[in-house]
Amino acid sequence: MAATPQLQLRCCAASGCRSAGSAALQAALLAARDQLGGAAEAVTIKPVGCLRLCGRGPLVALDRRGGDGQEPSAGSTELYAELTPEQAPALLAAATGLGEAPTAQRLDPAHPFFALQKPVVLEGCGVVNPESIDDALAHGTYAQLRRVLLECTPEQVRDQVKRSGLRGRGGAGYPSGLKWDTVALQPPGPRYVVCNADEGDPGAFMDRSVLESDPHRLIEGMAIAAYAVGAEQGYVYVRAEYPLAIERLRLALRQARGKGLLGSGIAGSSFNLRLEVRVGAGAYVCGEETALLASIQGQRGTPRPRPPYPAQKGLWDAPTLINNVETLTSIPVILREGGDWYASIGTEGSKGTKVFALSGAVANTGLVEVPMGTTLRTVVQTIGGGVPGADGPDGGVKAVQTGGPSGGCIPAHLLDTPVDYESLKALGSMMGSGGLVVMGETTSMPEVARHFMRFSVNESCGKCVPCRAGTVQLAHLLDRFVERRATLADLERLEELCTMVGATSLCGLGQAAPNPVLSTLRYFRQEYQAACRDPDQCEPLDACVLQEVTR
Repeated sequence: MAATPQLQLRCCAASGCRSAGSAALQAALLAARDQLGGAAEAVTIKPVGCLRLCGRGPLVALDRRGGDGQEPSAGSTELYAELTPEQAPALLAAATGLGEAPTAQRLDPAHPFFALQKPVVLEGCGVVNPESIDDALAHGTYAQLRRVLLECTPEQVRDQVKRSGLRGRGGAGYPSGLKWDTVALQPPGPRYVVCNADEGDPGAFMDRSVLESDPHRLIEGMAIAAYAVGAEQGYVYVRAEYPLAIERLRLALRQARGKGLLGSGIAGSSFNLRLEVRVGAGAYVCGEETALLASIQGQRGTPRPRPPYPAQKGLWDAPTLINNVETLTSIPVILREGGDWYASIGTEGSKGTKVFALSGAVANTGLVEVPMGTTLRTVVQTIGGGVPGADGPDGGVKAVQTGGPSGGCIPAHLLDTPVDYESLKALGSMMGSGGLVVMGETTSMPEVARHFMRFSVNESCGKCVPCRAGTVQLAHLLDRFVERRATLADLERLEELCTMVGATSLCGLGQAAPNPVLSTLRYFRQEYQAACRDPDQCEPLDACVLQEVTR
């Protein structure tokens, strides 16, 4: 007699689905399971992290396992979207062969949104229970940490990272292996490892989702990094706006310490590591690494000139390795599969995969992880489904914003551009942390530029004059274009001021603040020209402030 199939329902418990009512849905599923009588023993209701299609929550994945409890085979997983608690009994009845499933909510697993992704960073998201270290261990988490501590030297670990070609996923794209070597080869003394989880770009939620969905993978990556550079103390810097991520990360740290995977003599080795969470107050500038380090030390979060770089002189003047969530979460997979395997993915200059938070005027919003070099058109139109209800070769897309307030707006006719560091930079944008906002054909590009400039004004720390005063005057100029009271002279002033602010600001916030303006001027200049009126009727700029900016 064949073994009774086992059913597992994975309920998304990340922020996106929680906001859509996933907690009530999970409670209803548990109650419906209790009504199954003896059949209830074959059904598991499991909370998991992000199932990626965030705009269709709450999401539930249904796995059909063999009687021996093996993992589900291809085609044995079903995915349901936008379920209500009232539909829970019908879903369970259909799963156990006693009724029909709510077919209107069933998703096609072969849809490009799922089929074209390549999970590396996200491979555990939506699979493991983020609040259970036992489940994380059952899925292989911490296996590479144990192996590295018992079988590899720090040099061997760094060699694999260099072979992988991994570049920092926080925005600048600096080679990770080179940064690790810089820290490790400093003179003897204390060293620190820091995870930058201060994700502040509008439209970006990649780091938050990973922290909420697979916190033990991040801890494993940080521990491996600490071993590779000789650090025994580390910090995860998270913004206070991520309460669920902070809660689950702190729980994961307690669980890891309880299992001997943090603290003294980790996994029976001589390696010691303490990790702590530091919660930031939400200042965007603290995403800049020197401002972040100042904040960890209890100081005001303002940047300082570089060099020296944090890898040479960081926390308490000691060498400090700073990577973001996505970079560190990639490390266990790189160590498991090998650096050469990772380097085989992506392009010559941009290896591996990249996680994007896809949002805006697009049918399928959520988390997307694709190989570097995938075109924007594939991400936006094929995976994202384009603008809902729109036709035409560009699917109703006018522009795509990459890199947040530090990035630029890429027009629809350049959607065939591959997503990699060099290609985006050549278009006047940047990779950034991975926010990708789609804009429809009715979007006003001067309004977009003003939106991001106002963000930069509000988030400037005020330490240097070009950023403090220059962004304010840029915002005033953009007001004139949006309100259709600008002149051609204002257009000239706008470009000149953008160039000056970018060239003279102290840190990356001010240096990149003009990027959305410059990119919209580059590709949508006609919208600025159309907003100009008679130049003789335009009020002059605030002369005293302009003098301070250009001094």
